[in-house]
Amino acid sequence: MAKTKTQFVCQNCGYNSPRYLGRCPSCGAWNQMVEEKIATKKETTNARTNLAGKIAKPELMAAVSIEKEPRVHTQLAELNRVLGGGIVPGSLVLIGGDPGIGKSTLLLQVSGQLSNGKEKVLYVSGEESAAQIKMRASRLGVSGQQLYLYPETDMGSIRQQIESLKPDYVIIDSIQTMQEPDLTSAIGSVAQVREVTASLMRLAKQNQITIFIVGHVTKGGAIAGPKILEHMVDTVLYFEGDQQRTYRILRAVKNRFGSTNEIGIFEMRAGGLYEVANPSEIFLEERLTGATGSAVVVSLEGTRPILVEIQALVTPTVFGNAQRTTTGIDRNRAALIMAVLEKRANLMLQNQDAYLKAAGGVKLDEPAIDLAVAVSIASSYRDKGTKATDCFVGEIGLTGEVRSVNRIEQRVKEAAKLGFKRFFIPHNNLKGLEVPKEIKVIGVTTITEALQKAFN
Repeated sequence: MAKTKTQFVCQNCGYNSPRYLGRCPSCGAWNQMVEEKIATKKETTNARTNLAGKIAKPELMAAVSIEKEPRVHTQLAELNRVLGGGIVPGSLVLIGGDPGIGKSTLLLQVSGQLSNGKEKVLYVSGEESAAQIKMRASRLGVSGQQLYLYPETDMGSIRQQIESLKPDYVIIDSIQTMQEPDLTSAIGSVAQVREVTASLMRLAKQNQITIFIVGHVTKGGAIAGPKILEHMVDTVLYFEGDQQRTYRILRAVKNRFGSTNEIGIFEMRAGGLYEVANPSEIFLEERLTGATGSAVVVSLEGTRPILVEIQALVTPTVFGNAQRTTTGIDRNRAALIMAVLEKRANLMLQNQDAYLKAAGGVKLDEPAIDLAVAVSIASSYRDKGTKATDCFVGEIGLTGEVRSVNRIEQRVKEAAKLGFKRFFIPHNNLKGLEVPKEIKVIGVTTITEALQKAFN
């Protein structure tokens, strides 16, 4: 019988301690140290082999042949966009999100689409029975011809089924419900999550099996488990949204095979998730004509231009210090823009509370939104609305200048396509710009000039 020793592991960051600590020295979390028993007997490990029994050997880099495998395109173009152009064979993809946001729905729909061809898909669920998954698939209209359901949490049994079935795709729902039988740790602990993910990574890389993993999130919004979980996988996707709204945003925070700036937008309906082809119309469809404190910006999310309404409400403060409250916009950026407006545009904002919001629940973090934020603040302060067909893009400097932004042609074309008549941009962006006939582009140099032209 192997000797055992006891250690305490932080469930938040994976820090190990020989004794119990109320507060983790590594991440500072309280009451996260859990006792785990680990065998001290040295375990024998096998060489890295694939399902065909081929053992990996050292090779000269010059002698390694590169066979470019085409990406697999799903019927969800938004998912293909976020993944960088499609699914890379042999990749390990982690999807996290709040409970009920639609992670399992998305993967079940994708599984049905992939299994309608020649590919085999193994859907492993530790949270639902096969009958429950079948009920959900019937509601979503999923009827995959090569889709196998396997309700199991034991990784030993899962590996055996993968070796016998030899699927092209594996769905693990979810990683926190899986367990390695050799470990005595509780299901969902740091040790279990780490070992299960390592086992799945070996299966994916050795056998060119694409594996999708569903991950639970903490109350802070981060994926539960050790941070090494996100380091081990190839792609980390976050499924965001509000359960009170029908729209969902799929965002990549890590992608070894593509950009991390792309987003995909879906709408949750009774029949599942549906793609939103033109999100700009959704973000602007409820905009009031002639409302004060409103300005439209063309923001870039990866390669996609999205028109978003920025709203501002400026009211006299009733406390000693003025408040600055933002939703979807960085609070420090809003405070900086208000300081520039007060110093360079003579707007007395130091005794005014300001509330700013990016409509539609989207988060904007690029510098190109500065001009639209400034115009919306000035519009609310002066109680004078901007024209409904005006659009604003530009970065604001501390001296009041409007600095150039990237990909201005894409922004102008998107605004023209949606019927905007005037587009305010930095003056330096006018060089070599081809302007569509249906829109007038106005170049501005300073924030004062932009406000004068916007309200005239």
